[in-house]
Parts: sequence; structure tokens; C-alpha cells
Amino acid sequence: MKKSEKKDKVPKIEIVREPVPDNSASPNDGAVAPRNVSLPTTLPLHVLRNRPLFPRIMVPLTIQRDDAKEMVHEVVKDNRMIGLVLSRQADTPGDRVHDDIDDPSEALHHVGVVAEIAQIAQQSSQAPTQILVGIIERFEIVRFIKTKPHLVAEVKYHPDPDIEITEELKAYAVSIIQEIKELVQLNPLFKEELNMFLSRSNLNEPGRLADFAASMTTATAAELQEVLETFDIYTRIEKTVLLLKKEVSLSKVQAKINKQIEDKISTQQREFFLREQLKAIKKELGLSKEGKEAEIEKYTERLSSLKLTEEAKERIDEQIEKIKLIEPHSPEYTVCHNYLDWLTSLPWGVYTRDNFNLQQARRKLNADHYGLNDVKQRILEFLSVGILKGRISGSIICFVGPPGVGKTSLGHSIAHCVGRKFYRFSLGGMQDEAEIKGHRRTYIGAMPGKFIQAIKHCKTANPLIMLDEVDKIGASFRGDPASALLEVLDPEQNRDFLDHYIDVRFDLSNVLFLCTANQVDTIPSPLLDRMEVIHLAGYIREEKVRIAQDHLIPKQLKSHGLTKREVTIPTSTLNDIIDGYAREPGVRSLENNIRKVMRKSAMTIVRKPDTRIRLHKKDVREFLGKRVYSDKDPFSRRMIGVVTGLAWTSHGGEVLHVEATRVHSNKAGFKQTGQLGKVMVESSEIAYTFVRAFLDSDAGCREFFEKTLIHLHVPAGATPKDGPSAGITMACALYSLAIRKPLRLRCAMSGELSLTGLVMPVGGLKEKAIAAKRAKITTLIFPAENREDFEDLPSHIRKGLKPIFVNRFRDVVNACF
Repeated sequence: MKKSEKKDKVPKIEIVREPVPDNSASPNDGAVAPRNVSLPTTLPLHVLRNRPLFPRIMVPLTIQRDDAKEMVHEVVKDNRMIGLVLSRQADTPGDRVHDDIDDPSEALHHVGVVAEIAQIAQQSSQAPTQILVGIIERFEIVRFIKTKPHLVAEVKYHPDPDIEITEELKAYAVSIIQEIKELVQLNPLFKEELNMFLSRSNLNEPGRLADFAASMTTATAAELQEVLETFDIYTRIEKTVLLLKKEVSLSKVQAKINKQIEDKISTQQREFFLREQLKAIKKELGLSKEGKEAEIEKYTERLSSLKLTEEAKERIDEQIEKIKLIEPHSPEYTVCHNYLDWLTSLPWGVYTRDNFNLQQARRKLNADHYGLNDVKQRILEFLSVGILKGRISGSIICFVGPPGVGKTSLGHSIAHCVGRKFYRFSLGGMQDEAEIKGHRRTYIGAMPGKFIQAIKHCKTANPLIMLDEVDKIGASFRGDPASALLEVLDPEQNRDFLDHYIDVRFDLSNVLFLCTANQVDTIPSPLLDRMEVIHLAGYIREEKVRIAQDHLIPKQLKSHGLTKREVTIPTSTLNDIIDGYAREPGVRSLENNIRKVMRKSAMTIVRKPDTRIRLHKKDVREFLGKRVYSDKDPFSRRMIGVVTGLAWTSHGGEVLHVEATRVHSNKAGFKQTGQLGKVMVESSEIAYTFVRAFLDSDAGCREFFEKTLIHLHVPAGATPKDGPSAGITMACALYSLAIRKPLRLRCAMSGELSLTGLVMPVGGLKEKAIAAKRAKITTLIFPAENREDFEDLPSHIRKGLKPIFVNRFRDVVNACF
């Protein structure tokens, strides 16, 4: 390229320079000396945006608007004098004043400064114009002469008067100079400007000193304009001193913050350099390896104690070779590093030895749980099979029962009996399949599923994993976790379990799985087929008393820092607490009430250290408040059309009352209330139809049904109810209403009724028997086909109960009426 071509590419800058008069300072001095020439009484005005300017200084300005540029060029051709006035919109968002000023007297401050344009420079017609102006004097706007094409105003000048320099003024001047020097020490940016000013000024010019000091501060535009508008030197210098003191305080805080930051950065840099030096020294001495070498050595050390499968060994070797080729700063390096970390952290071929001591297992189960003999027997049978096989695997046990009966604690006990690591997680509300089978590694933040996480946490390939709330697992657009569980819980498939993240088959066949649920109805059938269900019914009062005395009270005494001598709860008081506050099948509510007693006792003992508390029945209300369950049963009195039934719920057995009443009308009718489910509504209709047919031979009863609307209700109305087992209960209520006789004995019943009068078998017999004992009902009516179920109940549950087994509804009538 030729030199001429290079020159053409340089943008042209038009610079207009006029010689600066001898009686003014040069542009580089940063100050302007007083002019002896007369100043014009009319001035074109340029509006300042950010802050006002002060006399005797020289500053550069940037002109953006086209009309302002034209005005500047006209001024340069004329007398070079221009007025600079601050907008009242200063310090508001925007980079310049609005284009048109309708009322300049409202939009502009009335005090400004006159300046002489010393230099002007413009790169192009479209570029902003740069000017260097020397500020000469204050002025006050008398009136605006014109606003178009630019502002022109008549002005009145206010030069500083010649005043006598008093001791007070000298003191003010010295104070300003000291404050400025302190400010310069805190902020060295003003040092050169200050030295130049001090060399060209003295204490005999207090007005000029005040203006210069104010211009050095970072005060707001309003505060600076107030100084500019102060013509009295004494007042001006006072305001300037205040601004300087505020500026010094602000600079001190800023300097303190900067020092803290610098100290912190210096410490971090020092530590960084020391660490780097230490790394270099260790590397030279062969004491350590850095980066990828150390990581690969760590993985190799982990693998030395593992028994990898062929697939796992091949995948790990492949990833190690891959990580050797990737730079540590690459995103792929992090993904590969995390994947290798998971692969090498899994306990491939690492197992804990099972403990096959049956007597020890029996002692542990009896120590941890009272009652549940059938459940304990099933667990010991399961362990016995493991002893004969030499390994415990292949079966998935599911504990089903109401809350608080000890399902989760049984899992802890089994893990302790067999000597396995225990890991528990809840499936309740789980809706993402990836929680089971992991995320694919392509996703950000991908992780393995819960089962691989459990294996890594336990550091053994045969832990005991408990899946809580398996009946509350959900499904969503992310997948069906219940279907993903099929592979995990199937003994034929889980030996080759494939997690999406690990992407290598891991053997879960040696893992002992335990599940818990409140009911089996909501567990998917394919999943339920893979489990062996063990039902845990609720506890009767005698069992709860023993559990409280052997487990709950000692546990709560210890957790509250109390002793048996300090707090005592007799058996009679426990019975009263159970009857009045904790009738539910489990013992969780009972434990909460015991905890409340311990808290109140602890507060009493803190107030009076020598107090010994023995909780009597009369004190229970004071400690626990109003009774939740009343001893008075409104249905205990025999009434026409009222019969007591027994129902099973996911929280155990419940006593159910059925009421029937009649309304005289000219036609037959039947309706039901009480939030009955579809199956229960059908049972009530079957009962109504059967009883009408059963009593059709009686003319009086036939007329009763033909001219009566019968209303059947099942309290409590706010609780949903469903199921077929209340068939004979509703039929008995209708029969009692038709013949106008109450039952001859207080009893409770459960059984499904067919249209031909057969009493069909029902489930949940144990829970229903326990519910009857809690309600102090001894006579029970059950289907004849449930006789063996009742005889299989533990003796302490059957004790005191008088069962009546029936085949047909006529047998029910004979027993009750």
C-alpha cells in the first residue's frame, strides 16, 4: 500500500485555535485569570446537564446537538463568549436536556457562568464537537431575549467584591486548604490539580478558593448550584467547608473499603503463589502428581480392591483412556470425571457377611418390638431359609399396616439381625422415572437413580434397602416410577439392573428389599405380585400399655433429660391416656402425648428442682388438655333402626354406626346419606330390596314399605366410606325399623349380604376385632366362612370376645332379635 493511500484513511479533524489573551491562564494551567476586558450583557446560553461550573477554571465540553454546534461556531466567529447554565432537570435519567424548552425561566437555573471558548475540535459533521472553555465570571439571568434557534439572555454579572481579609476569613481559607490536602491524600487524582492551584493562588482570594474547593467535590448538582448562587463570600466559604468535610468522610469510607478489598486480594494472591510453589516443589521431589495423573492414580487405587465385571472393567478402561486425552478445562472433562468417580465408587463384588444366628435375631426382635408374634415368626422363617441356602435373597417383603405400628422400625431390626447396612428412602409422591433408573449423562446435573446412590452410600453390594410408602408412588408426564420398580424388585431381572447414568449392568439380586405401605389397593398389581405381603394390624390397649412402659417412656425420659425417679406414669394413667387421647391403631399419637407430658414435667422440675412427678388420672387433663375421645358412646343405648358395624380402613379397624328412619308418604322411597361410596350404595340398595322381600309375607310390613320413605344414614357425614362389608349391618337397621324393635343385645357385625340372603365372607377380621375391643363391644357377628380367620387371631385379641358366625340373614335375625 502506498503512503498516500494510508493518509487518505486517517479521519480529518478540524481544529480551530485562537490565541489565548495574555491576561488569562494557558489551557494547561487548569485555571483562568480575571479578565480586564468588559463582558457582554447578552449571551448565547448552553445548557449544562450534570453539574454547574465555577469561575477561574478551564474545562472541556462535548456538544451533541446540531443547534448547539451551530451556536458554538457562531460564537467562535464573534466574541467567543458563551453562557453556561445548569438545567433544573440535572441528575435525572437521560444524557441531555429535552430538545425544546418552552419556558426557560422554569427549566433553567438563573445563575450561571460566562466562559470563553479557547479551542474547538470536530472530527466530522456528524460527530460531537469538542470545546475547551475558560470560565470567567458568575452572572444572573435578567431576562430571556429569544429561544430560537438557541437561547439568548440578558445577564447581570456578580464579580467577587474586594473585601478586607479578616482573621475569620484566613481561618476559613486555612481550613479549606487543610481539608483539600486531606482529600488529596485519600484520593490522589486531585494532587496535580491542587499543586497547580496552590502555586497560583493565595489566602487573599477566599472566593476563588471556595469555588475551586467546591468544584473538587462529588456533591450533587443542587448542592454545587447552591454554592454558585451564593454571592456573599462568607456564606459561600461556609457552605464549601461543609461540602469538603462530607467529601473527606466519604473518601475515608471509600479508602477503608478499598483497603479491605486490597488486603483480601493480596492474601488470596499470596496463598495462590505459595500453593503454586508448593506444587512445583512436590513435583520436583516426586512427592505428588498434578491434575489428571493424580485423578487417574486415585481411580486405579480404588479399583485394586474391587472385583469388576467384564463390562464394567471395559467401560472404566475406556473412560480412563478418554480422560487422558481431554484437557482439564474442557466441559467434557468434567462429565467424564464425574462418571468415572461414580463407576469407581460403586462396591463391585464387595459384600458384608450375613449373620445367621437365629436365637440372636429372635432376641433382637423381641427387644425392639412387643407383640407382632406372627410377623416375627414370618421374619424368622425367612432367615431360616437364608441359613439353609447360605445367602438371603430372592424375596421382597412388604409390610402393610396403619401408621405407627412399627413397619420402618422392623426394617432396622432385620438389618441389625442379619448384619447388613441399612438404607431407607420414601417413594411417596415420586413421579419421575429418573429417580429410579437415573438420568442420562447428556443432561446437565445428571445423577444415578436412588438404588445406585444407596449402593454407593452403603459401600456394599448387599445392603438392606427399605422402600417406604410404596402405595403412594405417583405417575406423571416424566414417566411411571412404579413400572420402573418392576425391574428392580423382580428377582429374575435385577441381577442385570441397568441404570441410565451408570450405563453398566449392576447386580441387585443380593440386595434385601423391604417395602412398607398403608394399604395394598393403590399398589399396581404387577408390582404387588413380586412382593410377599405381611399385614401388621393395630395394637389393642394392653399391647399399647406394654409398648409405652418398655419402649416409649424410657425413650422420652432419655431424650428430655429426665429419670424414672423424677417422672412416673402408672398403668392406670396410661390406660386413661390411651382411651382418651390415643385410640388409633398405632402408637405414634401415644408417643406424642407422652412427649407432651415429659415437656411439661421438665418445665416443672426446672422451676422446682426437687419435685417428683407422679401422673395420676386426675392430672391427665391438666397435662394433655381436653379428651379427644369420649367414653360416652351416643349409640350405646339400644334404639330402633340403629345398628353397629365394623369397618376396615388404611388406618386400622373402625366402629361404624348405621341409622335408619322413616318418613310417612303415599309411595315407597329410599335414600342414603353419609358420603357413601359406589359399592356401599349398592350394598344399601341390596339390603333394602332383600328386607322388603324378606318381610313381604307380613301385611303390616308390606304396607309400611309401600307408604314410607326410608332414609339410611352412616355417621360421620364428612368421612368418605365404601366397601361391601356393611351389608348385614344396613339390612339389620332396615329390619329393626320395619318391625319397630331394637336389637336385643349390644353387638357389632360385619358381613356382605347377597340378594338371596347369603352372608358372604369379609376381610380385615383382626383389625375389626381390635376396633371392637377398643369400643368395649364383646359380642361380634361374622360370616361363617370367617371362622378360621377368627380362630387364627392371637389369643390376647380373642380373649373376652363372643363371636357369632352366621350363614344367612335369618341367622342374623335370630341372634339379634
